[in-house]
Amino acid sequence: MINGQQPAGRPRHTDERHLRLQEVACESCGGVVLVTKFSLQHTSVQWSAEATARCREFASRCAAGEPSALIPTCASLRASIDRAVAEGRLEVTPP
Repeated sequence: MINGQQPAGRPRHTDERHLRLQEVACESCGGVVLVTKFSLQHTSVQWSAEATARCREFASRCAAGEPSALIPTCASLRASIDRAVAEGRLEVTPP
């Protein structure tokens, strides 16, 4: 892209990662997040306000003064995501 314009003759790259989002519920608190797995090591999680409010780990860390935006993950949710992959409920889709 040059000066905000796509050069002539070049296809525009479409970011389709949002199409791969799948719901995963935490087995501990029931909070539902949207997840994309690009590889076994690369996971993208989109938290909703409801899921953040339900998460016990987030609640305890926020109560201790830690901003929720700086909490990298919840161990219970991480385990739920790993189990969903292992059971075939969450697909790993490389970019």
